[in-house]
Amino acid sequence: MDENQNLTPPDQEDEYGASQIQVLEGLDAVRKRPGMYIGSTDVYGLHHLVYEIVDNSVDEAMAGRCSHIQVTIHEDGSVSIQDDGHGIPVGIHPKMGRPTMEVCLTVLHAGGKFGGGGYKVSGGLHGVGMTVVNALSEWLECWVHQNGKIHYQKYHAGKPEADVAVIGDTDRHGTTIRFKPDLTIFETGDFSFDTLKKRLRELAFLNAGLQISLTDRRQGREAERSFHFEGGIVSFVEYLNRTKTPLFRPPISLAKEKDGSRVEVALQYSDDFNESVFTYANNIATHEGGSHLMGFRAALTRVINEYARARGFLKEGEDNLSGEDMREGLTAILSVKLEEPQFEGQTKTKLGNSFMRSLTDAVVYEGLKLFLEENPAVAKQIVDKCMTAARAREAARKARELTRRKTVLGSTSLPGKLADCSEKDPSLCEIYLVEGDSAGGSAKQGRDSRFQAVLPLRGKILNVEKNRLDRILANEEIRAMITAFGGGIGNDFDTSKLRYNRIVCMTDADVDGSHIRTLFLTFFYRYMRPMIEEGHVYIAMPPLYKLTRRGVDRYFYTDEDLEAFYRENGRTGGTLQRYKGLGEMNAEQLWETTMNPETRTMMRVSVEDAMAADEAISLLMGEAVEPRREFIEQNALMVADLDF
Repeated sequence: MDENQNLTPPDQEDEYGASQIQVLEGLDAVRKRPGMYIGSTDVYGLHHLVYEIVDNSVDEAMAGRCSHIQVTIHEDGSVSIQDDGHGIPVGIHPKMGRPTMEVCLTVLHAGGKFGGGGYKVSGGLHGVGMTVVNALSEWLECWVHQNGKIHYQKYHAGKPEADVAVIGDTDRHGTTIRFKPDLTIFETGDFSFDTLKKRLRELAFLNAGLQISLTDRRQGREAERSFHFEGGIVSFVEYLNRTKTPLFRPPISLAKEKDGSRVEVALQYSDDFNESVFTYANNIATHEGGSHLMGFRAALTRVINEYARARGFLKEGEDNLSGEDMREGLTAILSVKLEEPQFEGQTKTKLGNSFMRSLTDAVVYEGLKLFLEENPAVAKQIVDKCMTAARAREAARKARELTRRKTVLGSTSLPGKLADCSEKDPSLCEIYLVEGDSAGGSAKQGRDSRFQAVLPLRGKILNVEKNRLDRILANEEIRAMITAFGGGIGNDFDTSKLRYNRIVCMTDADVDGSHIRTLFLTFFYRYMRPMIEEGHVYIAMPPLYKLTRRGVDRYFYTDEDLEAFYRENGRTGGTLQRYKGLGEMNAEQLWETTMNPETRTMMRVSVEDAMAADEAISLLMGEAVEPRREFIEQNALMVADLDF
């Protein structure tokens, strides 16, 4: 081939050249690609706008300059965040030649978090928070109370309406920002009081002494909450354990500061069987852990083993307790604050600073060792709890062996009642969990056996929230599910080994069916959580009614749908059947309404907030009765139809 030959057709030469490279300047880049800055434009991204501004106020609190933050949802759908901090600087910026207040709100990567002495410790790293909120708002207003004057500026889509102006005198200090999200960018502008409440309560726990108030002024939705915890993360642990029975009170509290970094730990054991450890770095939830969590776990395991061996709880020749044993029934909050944190990934979910591992290890080891020596009665309770967990772990290991498959796709150990599918590619397969032989029979006859499997289960499965793993694995129905799914259980669970892409809970539309479904989901959340997190768990939606008119069957899935039909077509004529259970449907009806991918409706189960899910499951499924009674009393009026 001639090396000088032009390989590009003449009519395509200019299709992709210099003129096609777009340069997005200023805030245009944010408005063009909002997901790069706030994650998404759905309800998650909407609330993230509030968090960005609140985090700036919390940075002021961590610097010792702010004691109260007020967040208000206004009648027009806008939100304001007011603090009593120092206030955004209002002087002329030496480099930009514009008021610093305007620079902070209109220039990306402008902020007091880049080593200039503004903040030693901060959650924000990139200096884009306020600027991004401004860019994604229909309008934004900013008031700065500083040095006796009120400085004000308003923006539209990130652009100043006019110069910064002094609009009055003041005897207070701080910053107030009020904004309304741009609904040409966001899918919704409806802020959730409960969603904001959870995050603000969390921030108040993590910053002892800081008061954060939330007010909703929208008509018909008026509400107000205020959070202030002098106990900080100790109060946080007590709050998380309010539905459990602690082995000792108060929680153990450890804290130390070194070279500008601070480690705080609060921990408490309960009679629960699950681990609830939550970690933070500069108030940011590090869901994937990181160096600080590694240091915490290493120190906890080492110090308890050393104590147990020195006091004769562990005899010579006995194996050390494992980290898993140490964390059964443990509720802990680990909060670290450091200069220039390094987070792995833009989502800031894993702390990467290596020195935090050794610092956290030292703080936990030294502090917990001293506590155990000074509190022998509590120390004995902790060691006894860990040793009981170790014995149960060994029993569970033996029971687990009974549930393991010989091969991925075929084994004589598959449950006898399982009606498996013929398809061998797991990504194309789904399994229906059905209660009772009657519904199971209809499902087996009505399914498409090429890709749909059916596993009938007898009665209610064991409530895993109230039992240890060895007893759970002795339950026949749970063993059947573990074996059928093929992914394992607990720490061994692996979604890549699942035999089905979709796990579908198909229960009756009544109180018993709802309870059975809750038991399923509790088991999945506690022992197969990745299966939920990766979107493999679904809830089938069988119809509530069948209306037969003039030989035509119509199915209705909600009371509202049925009423809408009656309003449009009248109530006279036809036969209405109310389904109380799946067993009342024949195979053809069950396929048509609930199992046919072309016509069915299913809900996918997700875990948006692990802490809230953990809290709800402990509250509703745990041993503590009084908190559950209070919850029912507070929420009873919200239930429109208890027995579907």
